[in-house]
Amino acid sequence: PIHSPSAIRVRPLTCTETRRGDRRVVHSLGDGTVHVSAARHNATFGFSAVFDAGASQEAVFEGSGMRQLVDLAIDGFSCTVFAFGQTGSGKTYTLMGPLTQSETRPAAPGLLGLMQRSFACLLEQSRSRGSDLALSASYLEIYNEQVRDLLSPGPPCALPLRWSKTCGFYVENQLSVDFESLEAIADLLLQVLDPPLAGSQRRRTSAHALNRHSSRSHALLTIHVRSRAVSTITPPILVPQPSACPSKQGTLCFVDLAGSERVKETGSSGELSVEANNINRSLLALGHCISLLAKPGGKRMHIPYRDSKLTRLLARSLGGSGITLMVACISPSSRCLSETLSTLHYASRARRVTTRP
Repeated sequence: PIHSPSAIRVRPLTCTETRRGDRRVVHSLGDGTVHVSAARHNATFGFSAVFDAGASQEAVFEGSGMRQLVDLAIDGFSCTVFAFGQTGSGKTYTLMGPLTQSETRPAAPGLLGLMQRSFACLLEQSRSRGSDLALSASYLEIYNEQVRDLLSPGPPCALPLRWSKTCGFYVENQLSVDFESLEAIADLLLQVLDPPLAGSQRRRTSAHALNRHSSRSHALLTIHVRSRAVSTITPPILVPQPSACPSKQGTLCFVDLAGSERVKETGSSGELSVEANNINRSLLALGHCISLLAKPGGKRMHIPYRDSKLTRLLARSLGGSGITLMVACISPSSRCLSETLSTLHYASRARRVTTRP
């Protein structure tokens, strides 16, 4: 069994926070530790890696262990990375890069997120290993406790979530799109300004007091990787040969969780308030499952995965046979202290969860 790696990313203070006079209460101490210093709060947390406000997108990719996850997916393992944190803490930026990028306005190479860098790494590894990769992708969101397919044509409609003994929880009638190149998968993310084609543009977002582009749903992009070694030896035609080129099937799943938030802070009302309550309820269910899994002997006790659609879809990643990386994004602002501490405690518990890949 291995412990699930957890990384922390501290975003810079925003212009609004600086003008308001917010103090910086989060500091990276090096060696994977982060210190929170404020009135009545003085705590140090340890993680696999900590990235301060000056860390580049490349540094996060290399230092978080993301490259190793790509290698493991090619080797046939089920790998998941999920970004967690308060709304406006930089989760979507960490995974995808700037929200303003599109096919006509691509992001600068240095600003690309974990997803695009992982795609490039997949291509690099497939070439260096001499393996033949077959790729497909699925893209789902969980909005107000409904699972919706972001790749299917037409308006996203709710899909049923089923369970079987062989597959565990799965989404019925989910569309999986085959890609002949990794660049084609990257194009899917860049088409954010073309609603008929783009998954990201169809994802629910809204503006409120804390974030102009707040994600109102949890999004799961899964890349299915089937690799087959390319044999350079031609066996004699008449001699039966065992299969010398075994096939491996792995997955690389990116989970962009909707931001945790306090309704009072966001000024949400009406539909936004309903969305926020559903988001917080599903994140609470996820936190409960992580807490139980982190306890000694947690695998042997009942884990309430059925409490939300999110925990059902993440059941295999959290406590099963996969490898899961949590990237927790936090704000250094004194105004966000309560949510920051909550995120740090959340990530600390996730780090104690063990899996058997």
